[in-house]
Amino acid sequence: MFDSPEELLKKIELGEDTSLELKVVRLKGDRVAEPKRNDLADDVAAMANTHEGVLVLGVDDKSRDIEGIDIGKLEAVERYVFEICNESIRPPVIFRSFRMQLPDRTGALRAVLKVDIPRSLFVHESPSGYFHRQGSSKRKMPPDYLARLFQQRSQARLIRFEEQPVPGSSLADFSRSLWERYITRSSELAEAVLLKRNLLTREDGGAICASVAGILFCCEHPERFLPSAFIQAVRYRGTRQDTNYQIDAQEIVGPLDSQITQALAFLKRNQTVRAQKLPYRVDKPQFSERAIFEAIVNAVAHRDYSIAGSKIRFFIFDDRLELYSPGALPNTVTVESMAFRQVTRNELITSLLAKTPMVEIHGGIERGYFMEKRGDGVPIILAESERLSGRKPVYRLIDDSELLLTVFSDTPQPSP
Repeated sequence: MFDSPEELLKKIELGEDTSLELKVVRLKGDRVAEPKRNDLADDVAAMANTHEGVLVLGVDDKSRDIEGIDIGKLEAVERYVFEICNESIRPPVIFRSFRMQLPDRTGALRAVLKVDIPRSLFVHESPSGYFHRQGSSKRKMPPDYLARLFQQRSQARLIRFEEQPVPGSSLADFSRSLWERYITRSSELAEAVLLKRNLLTREDGGAICASVAGILFCCEHPERFLPSAFIQAVRYRGTRQDTNYQIDAQEIVGPLDSQITQALAFLKRNQTVRAQKLPYRVDKPQFSERAIFEAIVNAVAHRDYSIAGSKIRFFIFDDRLELYSPGALPNTVTVESMAFRQVTRNELITSLLAKTPMVEIHGGIERGYFMEKRGDGVPIILAESERLSGRKPVYRLIDDSELLLTVFSDTPQPSP
């Protein structure tokens, strides 16, 4: 919104409204003194809860004078906004910031920070509570309004969440090399084909933007829009989850197929391999790569992407591997019935994985695509892991909100 300096300046001259918030910036050294952290958090959350909007830092909201920000302090101000959006608001608010120059009343150019805040998929709580925006002011949400908003947005997330529009996104956020994998040769425009594939979708107002699935498969950096859509991988020395014994760690980001490939690479470089003579040498890894490949694919395919702040966690210890996937089991599936039933939470995501070509062999699996949708994943995980270690993996549902898979190592090691 208001992308050019001319457009933004005209909007500022009209003053604040539902879509525009202006703030003067005061600094003490390198620290932002105004606007106050909690006040700004309330304003940002109110915008995200209501409508897409723009926050301009460096402009007086009463006189509409362009006071500007010292160019050398722009980074500190931008960091201040980042900290507020990620630490003072729950769940965190996604934003985009742009450094711009606008003329003051004398014609001199002054630096300002323009912050684009899209309408959110979630309801955000800031330090003073839950706010929405009415005109140029924020207002605390009455209980009935808040209840309706939670209901509306939870329904949007739970009913085909993967097909929901991602505010602030567009086809321009896609990588051509990624989206071309999902369309066949056609005389239709790419936009029309991607709409049919549900990788693009229409917002209520008619604007075309990316769907959640489109961002997950066709955007080089999905975490820009869906901050929790990544895998946290850690290798610990010993058997305890303790940062003092952390050997390797990686935040695995990127399109979903890339996340699967990176997670398996993390396993390969961090698991131990021992040699046996039978009578010839045979290398035995800690874990079955085929089983872990299937486990990672399942976690990426079936996790609940609507849960803000929850990521897939992939932990390797000397005696076991733990894989945490956000979300309860879908429909009427139970831990006991997982190996015998084929039910998915994310039909579009699983269909796209079944159309995403594998360019290399993973875990000894020679097949054309990341998923085959035959319901073989869990049986393979159980059988392959038990064959290697002699112990059957264990699935456990934690607080009805997270699924934990524990796969036991072939060679348990002593604790540190």
